[in-house]
Formats: sequence, C-alpha cells, structure tokens
Amino acid sequence: MKKEKNKIASNNHNSFRVISIGFFILVLTGALLLMLPIASQSRTVTPFKDTLFTAISSSCVTGLVVRDTATHWSLFGQAVILVMIQIGGMGVITIGLMITRLAGKKIGLGFRGMMQDSISAPQVGGILKLTKFILKGMALIELTGAALLYPVFCRDFGALKGIWYSIFHSVSAFCNAGFDLMGVREKFSSLTSYGSNIYVNVIIMLLIIIGGIGFLTWDDIVQHRHHFKKYRLQTKIVLVTTAILIVVPTVYFFFAEYSGEPMKDRLLHSFFQSVTTRTAGFNTADLSVMRESSAMIMTMLMLFGGCPGSTAGGMKTSTVAVLFLAALSVFRRKNDVGCFKRRIPMDIVRTAGAILFMYLTLFLSAAAAISIIDSQPLISSMFEAGSALGTAGLTLGITTSLSLSSHIILMILMFAGRVGALTLIYAAFSSTKEVSVMPQEKITVG
Repeated sequence: MKKEKNKIASNNHNSFRVISIGFFILVLTGALLLMLPIASQSRTVTPFKDTLFTAISSSCVTGLVVRDTATHWSLFGQAVILVMIQIGGMGVITIGLMITRLAGKKIGLGFRGMMQDSISAPQVGGILKLTKFILKGMALIELTGAALLYPVFCRDFGALKGIWYSIFHSVSAFCNAGFDLMGVREKFSSLTSYGSNIYVNVIIMLLIIIGGIGFLTWDDIVQHRHHFKKYRLQTKIVLVTTAILIVVPTVYFFFAEYSGEPMKDRLLHSFFQSVTTRTAGFNTADLSVMRESSAMIMTMLMLFGGCPGSTAGGMKTSTVAVLFLAALSVFRRKNDVGCFKRRIPMDIVRTAGAILFMYLTLFLSAAAAISIIDSQPLISSMFEAGSALGTAGLTLGITTSLSLSSHIILMILMFAGRVGALTLIYAAFSSTKEVSVMPQEKITVG
C-alpha cells in the first residue's frame, strides 16, 4: 500500500515537471521563431529579449507586449503568436495527448495523470472523453466567435484581412490572451476603437467568459443542463463567484468611472472592464486616466483571475471563494468550512491559503522592485505586476518604457501565473508526504 502511494506521488511530481518543462520549451521555440527576419514586417531580426517577452506573454495567454502586434510582426509572426496563444490556452499536455491520439498510439496511465493535473480534473477516469470534449468545444466556440466577428472586420478591413482578424481575435478572446491587431489604427490601442460597438463588445465578452469559466464547469453544465442542484460543488462555487465578480465591479465602475459619457457607452465600458480584468487583457477605454481606487480594484480582480481548468490565469475564483468561506466560518465560530450543504476538506483550505500567500508575496515583491528599478509610481507598478501574475495583460501604459530588469521580473510573473506557482514548487521539490510525529502546541494569532 505504501509503495502504491509513493508511486502516485512520484507520478504527480513528474507531471508537474512535465507541465513546467513543456511550457518552457513552447516559450523558447516561439521566441526563436519570432527572431527570424520573416517574422517582422521590416524583415529584420527582432532582439531576443523582445521575442522572449512576446513568446512568454502569448504562451502564458497574458497580453502584455513590448512590440505592437499589428505593426511590428508580419503575418508569419502573428501566426506564430496565435499558435502559442492556442497551445497556451489549451495546455501543452492537451496538445501532446491530441498528437499521441492522432498518431494512433495508446494513452498510458501516466499520460492520463498528467492530463488530470494539467486541467485540474477531479479524477483520471473519463479523462480522454473530457479531452475530446475540450478540443471539440474550443474549435466550435472559436469558429463561431470568428464567424460572428467577420461581418464587422470584413467591413472595416476587407474580405481576406477580415477573416484573419476574426480568427485572431476570437482565439485571443476565448483563450483570455488579450492580443489584438488594432495597432493598424493606433499602436497599443487594443479595442478602444470599438468601445461604442455593442455587437463587438458582447461577442468578445462572451468569448472571454466562456473561456474563463473552465472546461470542467462546461462539462458539468452540458451533462446536467439547467439542474443546478445536480452540479458539482466546484461548478456551483465557480458560477456564483464569477457572477459576483462581474456584477459588483460593473456597478462600481458605472458610478466611479465614465460619468461624462453617454449611458450606452458608460454601461458598455463598465461591463467590459469588469469582464476583461480577470485575465483577458483587452480594453475598450483608456485605463491611464482612471482613478487610483479603480486601478487597485482592477489589480485585485486580475489577481483573482478566472476559474480552474480554464484558459484563464490568476489565483482562480474557487481559491477566492474557499478563502472567503474559511474566513466566514471563523467569524461564525464554526469548525467546518462549507457551502451548498457540502463540507470542504481542510487540505483544500490550507492549499488556498498557501496560494494566496505565494501570490501576495510575488505580487508585492515584484511591484516594489519595478517601482524602485524604474522609478515608477507604486500604483502603476502594482497594476503591471498584478497584470503579469494574473496573466491579464492590461497596462497603464508603462510596459514599453520599463527596463530589461523589470521585463525579466514580468516574464517570471507571467510564467508563474500561467503554469501555477504551486506547480512550479511541486516540480522543484519532492511530493512525498511525511506523517508528523511532533507534539502539538497552540499559539495565539490575530
């Protein structure tokens, strides 16, 4: 029995390493491809530091850029970026499994375990069926999004270019990447030129939400339809938390920002910034002119991120919900943490606390370092660090002006935010569990 447990622990340890190494290989390959003269419009070699930043940002579906995607990169370069976004959104293990299946090879238990860890599936059983559901679902949603965006982009950019723009922005939105090709109008402008377009706003927001909710959630919804009571506890928590994190910030932005704009634009901007902040990276309004309080709220939302098993990054909505429920149980002097008449195991609560600690440590340390190194305002540095760690891709306009040292910090944050800080730690250290034989003694906290 002990040998079986050690074997499982070893397999989990290996899967975390494979996930980390897989993303590293993807980043390095993309960076080298983007260095090719054919990847830039000027047909010159782009410096490695810029291609590496772009490769990490696209592979980790973040959206922070040091070179405008539309004006610097050629069609080949943009295609490389799009492929990295797609692989980063799906996960390198999912791609590996798909290639293995297409080659007609058998999927072993070890590979299934890696897939389970990659998409945060509750169990190994049925993992191949779930992977098939993910691949079909992504293809269907991205193609539908592209088809819906095409009439607008065909009108604005022509028939052929409209196809490319539709596919690029549909994939980027669903994968919560935030890369755009609107620099042809104004560099680094994102979707501000469509800030008043209800049609484009709604489609992009739906793609972001669908991608950010997570494959496990959609699998549960497809199986049980509208029967909310039959959903898994995680699905219920994810849906409720997502709704709260969309509605509450929307109300705040509506009253705190955009007060001088027409009602339609005010509603659109408020809703869009609330949706895109949690790891999507698009923006339809100038973020550099908003209040510092709004910047702080957006930073918090970026750190919260999307849902487990999704294309989004961040701490994840379930982590935030578990921490809130744990605090609520303390306030109410209850021993158990739970909701929807279900108890949450204490090891999950401890893991959530560890994730919060790691994210806050990385976030605050990086923000302070960027502020000191480049003499940037602390609020701007915190926004940039939160955007990178939460793989959100939003910026107050300081990304291109930062030094190489700050860019390295942001690259580390983006990689950790997408792969997962816990995954990197599990990959580095042994996962063998040890039973504590130390005597217990209470201490006072709070």
